[in-house]
Amino acid sequence: MQSMPPIINISAYKFVTLDDTADMRPRFLQKCTDLGLKGTILLSPEGINMFLAGSRAAIDGYMDWMHADPRLADIVAKESLSEKQPFNRMLVRLKKEIITMKHPLIKPELGRAPAVSAKDLKRWLDQGHDDAGKPVVMVDTRNDFEVDVGTFQHTIDYRISKFSEFPDVIARHRDELNDKTVVTFCTGGIRCEKAAIYMKEVGYQSVYQLEGGILKYFEEVGGAHYQGDCFVFDHRTALDPQLQETETRQCFACRAVVTPREQLSPLYVEGKSCPHCAKVAEAA
Repeated sequence: MQSMPPIINISAYKFVTLDDTADMRPRFLQKCTDLGLKGTILLSPEGINMFLAGSRAAIDGYMDWMHADPRLADIVAKESLSEKQPFNRMLVRLKKEIITMKHPLIKPELGRAPAVSAKDLKRWLDQGHDDAGKPVVMVDTRNDFEVDVGTFQHTIDYRISKFSEFPDVIARHRDELNDKTVVTFCTGGIRCEKAAIYMKEVGYQSVYQLEGGILKYFEEVGGAHYQGDCFVFDHRTALDPQLQETETRQCFACRAVVTPREQLSPLYVEGKSCPHCAKVAEAA
């Protein structure tokens, strides 16, 4: 029996001024629907963010069509494979920001913070310092439940529950980090790009964003210096350093991440409840 061709999953974003998002929305929705793609596209005045999945031909067709817009012509997508479609439907949404930070003066389009490639970051972590000899500190800009699935070794995790909390937290820790080289990171690069710019604005002397985030790091250098998996916002829940789907799941009821070990609990009923639901109920 011949196996089905794999589903191509892409994630991509760009900070760029878009003053016609209301007109773009129906065009993007129609194109994705025609191609049989599923996922989510966010459009805002500050740019575009997208997570899409479909056949190789459909993804290539979409990228060719999107690149015809000069503003979006240089977008490069990160890819991974799955056996099943990880999204239920196709959404194109209009938002004020493609990643909510609530600091409107932070405009990546006007100038990015310095970025470090996956290969250079691995080399820094291998040797224990950057090319100038400064110690390297990793700062996770993701939400606490994402960090719990996996993160870089010895990373700083401020246990934020939403990205808009990050600016106040990181500003308070400037003095203790300013003698080090700080590398911000996230799943695909979008949050750490805003984070690094903000940190430069509030006086951090040596700060970089990880180019392409964790997924690009996995793609280029694997899991070196990383512990666990990477949470993703689709039905796959988490990917390992080989960009393969893992057994980690997210509870449909309380949205908590449920590890394979927790799935053995009698409290875990797929699609209905999990051990975290029981803890929430006890605390209520």
